[in-house]
Amino acid sequence: MEAGIDWPKISIVEGDICDREVDAVVNAANNQLWMGVGVAGAIKRRGGQEIEREAVAQGPIEIGASVATKAGALRAGHVIHAAVMGSDLTTDAEKIGRATLSALRLAADMGLASVALPALGTGVGGFPLEECARIMRGALTQHVSEGTTLRTVEFVLFGRDAYAAFAQVFEINRG
Repeated sequence: MEAGIDWPKISIVEGDICDREVDAVVNAANNQLWMGVGVAGAIKRRGGQEIEREAVAQGPIEIGASVATKAGALRAGHVIHAAVMGSDLTTDAEKIGRATLSALRLAADMGLASVALPALGTGVGGFPLEECARIMRGALTQHVSEGTTLRTVEFVLFGRDAYAAFAQVFEINRG
């Protein structure tokens, strides 16, 4: 990371984003904001249908944009729905970068201190893990350089391969 910038604590965690006790978890959303499978489906199953109802009422949104909802039964306070793909469920580097940055900016605009993000676009969207990690790190660097309220940023990865890709890109050793 860059010297001279007040960086939040960054963690790379292997696990289920639905278990994180943070101010907000980020959902890898489509721009219609319906929650079917992947991270979105897990959040809806664990947090409740009201999350999807509240999200859909705010859509559709532009790909790359984000909206926030309550978190239902999740341990987090909010869900930030980052539209990383359209209804065709495909994504690319530019969409992942914009969605990551908009989610981080929305969290800061809400005055939140902690956020957990999944590997956006790598599940249903099929985007390569290591490239996703590089894009998300770049978006985080840009966001932090603009100033942020965030004190803790967690990248919560489902599976060993996802964890390894992010740990390598962020140069974090598993301890």
